[in-house]
Amino acid sequence: MLKRLIYSREGVLSIIVLAMFFGVGVISPDFISLSNSVSIFNDTSILIMLALGQMLVILTRCIDLSVAANVAFTGMFVAMVNQYFPELHMSLLIFLSLFIGALLGAINGLFVWLLKVPSIVITLGTMSIYRGATFLLSDGAWVNSHQMSESFIGLPRYEILSMPVLGWMAVAAIILFFWAMKFSVWGRNFYSAGGNPMAAFYSGVNVGKVQFYAFLVSGTLSGLCGYLWVSRFAVAYVDVANGFELQVIAACVIGGVSIVGGLGTVVGCVIGALFIGVVNNALPIIGVSPFWQMAISGLVIIIAVIANATSGKDKARIILRNPNANDEIRAN
Repeated sequence: MLKRLIYSREGVLSIIVLAMFFGVGVISPDFISLSNSVSIFNDTSILIMLALGQMLVILTRCIDLSVAANVAFTGMFVAMVNQYFPELHMSLLIFLSLFIGALLGAINGLFVWLLKVPSIVITLGTMSIYRGATFLLSDGAWVNSHQMSESFIGLPRYEILSMPVLGWMAVAAIILFFWAMKFSVWGRNFYSAGGNPMAAFYSGVNVGKVQFYAFLVSGTLSGLCGYLWVSRFAVAYVDVANGFELQVIAACVIGGVSIVGGLGTVVGCVIGALFIGVVNNALPIIGVSPFWQMAISGLVIIIAVIANATSGKDKARIILRNPNANDEIRAN
């Protein structure tokens, strides 16, 4: 059991992350302190939540390039609502961010489900639309910390058991996704829809509807992360999270989520996000020049993605093997 765990994809990736973590700790002992470990997890919380949503989309053989633009639009929207109506309760603002994010995700999902538009095409288009809408909404202006209410900024920073609420939200998302993907029929449908759409069809799974749900969940999490992003950094502007969708996708692929669908785990996805989080936090600690940090971080991600994709390219999840299935589909 232990040997199988160590030699699994998640086990190997965990060892690499721990080796990097403690390796940097040799150079800077403060890096492996409990408070800094919590800080690294907190810094990676938004990436973890977005990667979990993206995982569902990739499992169904799709991709969502609009997550970062969704974060920017939703973050700007709730920040402006808070600016003009500071008396609104935080529960209403969080619900608003979830609703707007879900709406933007549902638009992607409907195009993929009902109009059969390739996901990379529709999300590339909506990525530009959502980013442009953010500019039109704000007229290019920023919403700064002094224009936000204290409760708006303070909620993600409020500590429970020495960890901010932002980190606890990521923990709750991990537990919820783990249970759903492991023990619920709803979660298993994502694997069947992406692993073998034909078998899923014969099993009564509506592949298009499952893809719609994947985009809906991804959009909802993006909306929540939109609020969390602007409140944590206490500023909302058009270029919030610009290019962050690439790190989200990289976290999924590093964690073993197959880009051809049907294969991937919540644990692997989380470890993939932590891998990026540790790299991003380690480079400034060991004194790497800021001019090199982005290039080195990107290089490490590319190497990890290539290694992971190469090792898993021969693996596939077969739900139902039926050699006559193609002929039966054509006959119908």
